Amino acid sequence: MFPERLRALRKGQNLTLNELAQALNEHLGPGERPNTPTQIGNWERGIRNPSFVEVRKVAEFFDVSMDYLCGRTERDGHDLAKLFFSNQDLLFEGAVLTSQDRYEIFQLINGYLKGRSQRSETDTFYGKQEELNLDFKE
Repeated sequence: MFPERLRALRKGQNLTLNELAQALNEHLGPGERPNTPTQIGNWERGIRNPSFVEVRKVAEFFDVSMDYLCGRTERDGHDLAKLFFSNQDLLFEGAVLTSQDRYEIFQLINGYLKGRSQRSETDTFYGKQEELNLDFKE
């Protein structure tokens, strides 16, 4: 499962093997060896298996979980509530959200979800609202 997901993530971002290797090598830890395009190609073909450290680096680079990469989950979902209260930087259109921003957005989402049960599909405003298109293609 790892080879297929790695290849799909890389190609989904239009990265070459060389570009991915360079990106993974930007923050090498002590004693870590640089990644090579050949090495990553071997991972994608299932010839070699990456170490735990390498899987972690790939997961962090593509912002997915290690479970997703290894096939333990079908989707790589994120609990927004946990993200809002994590130490991770959250960005919206390139701007970093402050802790106050995060709290207020959390409250808005929480209120929306709690109020959703009180709305019906034929509600005058929500029933006519367009569906949000999350299929981002540039």
